[in-house]
Amino acid sequence: MSNLETAPQARVCGGRQDVSGTPVHELLTGKQVPLGESTVVRRLLPNLGRRMIGAWCFVDHYGPDDITDEPGMQVAPHPHTGLQTVSWLHDGQVQHRDSVGSVATVRPRELGLMTAGRAIAHSEQSPRDHGPLLHGAQLWVALPGEHRHTEPHFEHHPVLPEVAAPGLHATVILGELDGALSPGATYSPLVGADLTLAEGASARLPLDPDFEYAVLAMAGAADVDGVRVEPGALLYLGCGRTGLPLRAVTDSSLLLLGGEPFEEKIVMFWNFVARTGEEIAEARDAWNSPSAGSFGEVHGYQGARLLAPPLPPVPLKPRGRAR
Repeated sequence: MSNLETAPQARVCGGRQDVSGTPVHELLTGKQVPLGESTVVRRLLPNLGRRMIGAWCFVDHYGPDDITDEPGMQVAPHPHTGLQTVSWLHDGQVQHRDSVGSVATVRPRELGLMTAGRAIAHSEQSPRDHGPLLHGAQLWVALPGEHRHTEPHFEHHPVLPEVAAPGLHATVILGELDGALSPGATYSPLVGADLTLAEGASARLPLDPDFEYAVLAMAGAADVDGVRVEPGALLYLGCGRTGLPLRAVTDSSLLLLGGEPFEEKIVMFWNFVARTGEEIAEARDAWNSPSAGSFGEVHGYQGARLLAPPLPPVPLKPRGRAR
């Protein structure tokens, strides 16, 4: 998924100095951002209060939207570097096309995982004959330095491991939870899991005390370690936890995101993750060239690709993981 802001900010993220080594509660709300022709997302990362959770560096939550008479998601070809994109749906379908030749239709609770590495371009569209609803999340994972120039590739995993307990069902999107390991490729210690709780259910999730965690409410309302979390909110939990108490106020769907604090500092601008402003400028110029440079071409998409917006006029200033 693309960041379609016409004047995106450049951000320096990462480093461990602002990561809480003890459990905390930071309730973050999303910023409304238009995406494509008819979709509006709630952008929860980067946020004014928090820029990363482990290697997770970007979180958009959208829907549920009634797209019965709408085109749904229509995001033209755009580039990525230095990251992985994670497509996660609760309702609808999204057709992925990329410049290494991948074509796949991602459906609810299937993992669409694109490793951009050195450079890739892709498009995302609701199929012409789509269902009435679109609801999901798009997430990015920053690649550590030793893997950020890896060859780009796409993975589609229709079947993922599950964990069950009374009143709770968990699908492991990436990483490992309670002994269940996702088949998706990871390059740093992290976890992502989709949690479904029945109304009134209580459960306790096992956690790694070395990870920092956050919980995004996709639907319903739940108490997470005693804090009410509703759709459009992200609760940052810090580190130092061995377990997480959950209680569903209504039938609820949550996303658990976690990972070891990301030690390297990264520069994020538009759809690029790099280490310096100079690398961002090089990637932008390559994509905006007539040939799209090393990003390649997305075949099968009917329409023009998105051009990268102008760089900000001021130099980048490191601001750490939070402010």
